[in-house]
Amino acid sequence: MHGKHLISVALLWAGLTAVGELLVFADLFPTVGSHEAEDFDSIFRFLLILGIPVFTFVIAVVTYAALTWRIRGEAPDGDGPPIRGHGWIPRIWLAITAGLAIFVMIHPGLTGLAKLQSSATAYGWGKEEADLEINVTAFMWQWTFDYPDGTQVSVSKGGEVVIPVDKYVKFNVNSIDVVHSLWIPAFRMKIDAVPGRTTFMTVHPTRLGDYREDQSYRVQCAELCGLDHGKMWLPVRVVTESEFEAWLASLKPQGN
Repeated sequence: MHGKHLISVALLWAGLTAVGELLVFADLFPTVGSHEAEDFDSIFRFLLILGIPVFTFVIAVVTYAALTWRIRGEAPDGDGPPIRGHGWIPRIWLAITAGLAIFVMIHPGLTGLAKLQSSATAYGWGKEEADLEINVTAFMWQWTFDYPDGTQVSVSKGGEVVIPVDKYVKFNVNSIDVVHSLWIPAFRMKIDAVPGRTTFMTVHPTRLGDYREDQSYRVQCAELCGLDHGKMWLPVRVVTESEFEAWLASLKPQGN
């Protein structure tokens, strides 16, 4: 019977793992709108590939045990005899999970941090000057985005954040009251807006996008900040450089 149980659990584990690994490569992620999104999605998929077999093994064992040895009829008055883990199975389980934990701390953990901190990073965070810098101010429950030419868009004015494609765009982020968080799902980027401190993030959009067609193109506050937290968002539009220049010109007062 012992061998029969092991085989049954192994088959259930293999089936669950196969389904889980197939879902990793299914098109379930939001739109990939930037270089950052491509890299972060790759890291996330890699971690899922490693983690799914561990997760499904636990699910397989618990499910099989619940179905096979569940109590039928009247429940007993006390607990059953304790089961002590010993032998080669717990040792192998400990070795595998410990090895996976150490591995992911090194890669993509330490290697990913080194890439972010490198001046040659693909994200452009090491660039001395971005192609476009936008100053962002957060407060309950608004965002304001100030462009270099003096153009300002905000939640209260019903505006939209427009940025050019294939350019490095740096957001300098401040808060004047509580902690907020600037998040753009299509770019997989998020940075806290901290009172009294300027934080920043740089994105490199790789494709055109519009909130009206894809809601992952939006600026959203990702830090619970009070009553109207859910309304603290703005649509984002990624356009060509010529469209961006035309949009800026259209917002300037006539005669300037």
